[in-house]
Amino acid sequence: MTAEHVAAKLPADLKWAVAGRSADKLKEVVSKCKALNTDRIQPEIEVVNVNDEDLLALARKTFFLINVVGPFSVYGEHAVKACAEAGTHYIDCTGEVPWTLKMIKKYNDAARASGAIIIPQSGLESGPSDLLTWSMAQLIKTKLSAQVGDVLVSVHEMSSMPSGGTLTSLLGIPDHHSLKDIKEANRPYALSPIENPHALARPSVWSRLSGLHRVGPLGLLTTSLTGQWNAAVVYRTWGLLQEECSLQEQAYGPNFTYQEYDHAKGYLSGIAAHYAVSIGKALIPVRPIRSLIRKLSYQPGQGPDTEKAKKEYIELRGVATPDPKTENGQQAFGKAYFHGSMYYMTATLLSQAALTVLEEDIQLQGGLYTPACLGQGYVDRLGKAGFHVESSLIGG
Repeated sequence: MTAEHVAAKLPADLKWAVAGRSADKLKEVVSKCKALNTDRIQPEIEVVNVNDEDLLALARKTFFLINVVGPFSVYGEHAVKACAEAGTHYIDCTGEVPWTLKMIKKYNDAARASGAIIIPQSGLESGPSDLLTWSMAQLIKTKLSAQVGDVLVSVHEMSSMPSGGTLTSLLGIPDHHSLKDIKEANRPYALSPIENPHALARPSVWSRLSGLHRVGPLGLLTTSLTGQWNAAVVYRTWGLLQEECSLQEQAYGPNFTYQEYDHAKGYLSGIAAHYAVSIGKALIPVRPIRSLIRKLSYQPGQGPDTEKAKKEYIELRGVATPDPKTENGQQAFGKAYFHGSMYYMTATLLSQAALTVLEEDIQLQGGLYTPACLGQGYVDRLGKAGFHVESSLIGG
């Protein structure tokens, strides 16, 4: 999907290549790309193995590397290491927060030294949440001349099932990371370069038992499976905007908090979803349970039917409160939405990020960043490509 998006949407004079271990599979990809657009420069083929030597040689040949090969805890580190050393920019679509934390610890300094802009977790996890939060925050800063306090985001609608590759990556986390590392990665500010002592408000007894919350503009909400992973990236954005000189004008402020939920269609379904997520997370570390889930779900390479996937839709909604609150109760309300395959949405997020770094003056010194660090130019490009982020003021 990513190669197809590049072929169809990126500049026709762009020089690019597809890389992987199988020459035959790469030829199939190139054939599809040619059929999409015969008037553009066609991709070269780079056959590489997943090791330090091959990936470093590949990184030295290119300006930007898009990595979609998971599980990233198994295959991803070689590419990050190569790009950090070579000064090559990089993006991926992992949702594996423990792996992202490991990459930050191991390669952030090397990427800063080489100038490499490395952006993990930029696909379905956690690009939409990060960009929607950034958009609402910037609206508050420009229109209300205030900093940002509490932000709540909900997955309002998502008509998609996870692919085999996604499930394999998530189920594989306990196989490749210790419980200690997973626990560390689950801290709200685990990925942030700076700590935030501002604690979240304690939910009511009813919310703790049921998982349900009611937020005026967002409606009835329940526990999210991926909210904790997305929050880690959003909080890294918060820390980077505070820390890096070129980004400080966009900083959210010291009292920023973030929470993410799923929209609940009703009380019973919301409570059921809460307990399903809670029990599921508790059981995932149990190896026999993971084996059973693997047998019952899509296998790697499998997923929703292509025609059905074209009808998929995702919409996130969010509300952000200024800090300090305004006298008339104004808030920012935002939406992020995409019509079409979630695979293609991820391809759009990754490819347009690469084009943003290629064509715009991105004032980032190098290191491991987040999607929101690419700023308004990235959001604008995504809008033209079909992924929309919108924010407006409500109340008052």
